[in-house]
Amino acid sequence: MNILLTSAGRRTYLVKYFKEALKMAGEPGEVHVANSRVSPAFWAADQKVVTPLIYDREYIPFLLDYCRRWEIGLLIPLFDIDLPVLSSCREAFRAQGTTVVTADRAAVDICNDKWKTYETLKNRQIPIPKTWLSPEDAAGAVKAGAASYPLMVKPRWGMGSLSVYQADSEEELFVFYKKIRREIGGSYLKYEAASSEASVIIQEKIKGGELGLDVINDLQGRFCTAVVKRKAAMRAGETDEAETVDIPRLFGLGRELSELLRHRGNLDVDILEEGGQYYVLEMNARFGGGYPFSHAAGIHLPYALVMWALGREPEERFLRAETGIRAQKDIQMLWWSEKANH
Repeated sequence: MNILLTSAGRRTYLVKYFKEALKMAGEPGEVHVANSRVSPAFWAADQKVVTPLIYDREYIPFLLDYCRRWEIGLLIPLFDIDLPVLSSCREAFRAQGTTVVTADRAAVDICNDKWKTYETLKNRQIPIPKTWLSPEDAAGAVKAGAASYPLMVKPRWGMGSLSVYQADSEEELFVFYKKIRREIGGSYLKYEAASSEASVIIQEKIKGGELGLDVINDLQGRFCTAVVKRKAAMRAGETDEAETVDIPRLFGLGRELSELLRHRGNLDVDILEEGGQYYVLEMNARFGGGYPFSHAAGIHLPYALVMWALGREPEERFLRAETGIRAQKDIQMLWWSEKANH
């Protein structure tokens, strides 16, 4: 079985995990990575390819042809704006023997669109920070005593802490709202935001600690397990240090989100804690930056995905995380010589 990771970027650890997974399963195959330009993951992969941009009309035909030629069994998207494009084409890939590991389009939209996240979870009475679509509504809530500054202003379709600002006053609220609208137009966030005039959201600020939740489903979208991590350090919106912990309420929340979204593979959930209450901040229907901490605690989702794709069940121990495991990310350098490659 060959595996393709799209928008692989700097996730060299996932390349290594999937290489290991194939060996553990006794399955011959290679790990391929794709990006729109050269990335660090290229140098860890068995095969690599530069693709058209995600929203280019040739992107899907290019990937379909690539997967057919290389007999790709699992295609795993790793970037938020990749998810709606690939989830919409799952059947075309399935028809030629490639399983796209993500959620259905409706579930992807709930995760990518922070306003839909808010509405969906609020309707299910799952705590989430109060959210508004306009600065006028947010300012009105403050004046009515239903909210207070500071407020967080961010892109409605956003990722990686890009264009996220804290407004400490009404003046800053309106300034940041306009600033973010301009910044969205000059970044890749513009593609999903193009579908709506309301491209910015305002949220109340939850001042407690941060936790992460990996919700793991099989390839039929059935719940397998959830891993709770308490974050100790963050960098550019990604977890740098964390420890696995046992919080039954959050394990139960993971099961509920699994049944709601029926995603395949991993659901990465950001959670804030304040006053004994847990609030869902964001959800990503993909491997998130916090997955390596689950892996360090004993989870081996890449192996499980390979086994499920082969029609076999992974051993239970690879879907069980040990609590009390604390880990940190490291920075490594990769280098190569263009002269040596010619």
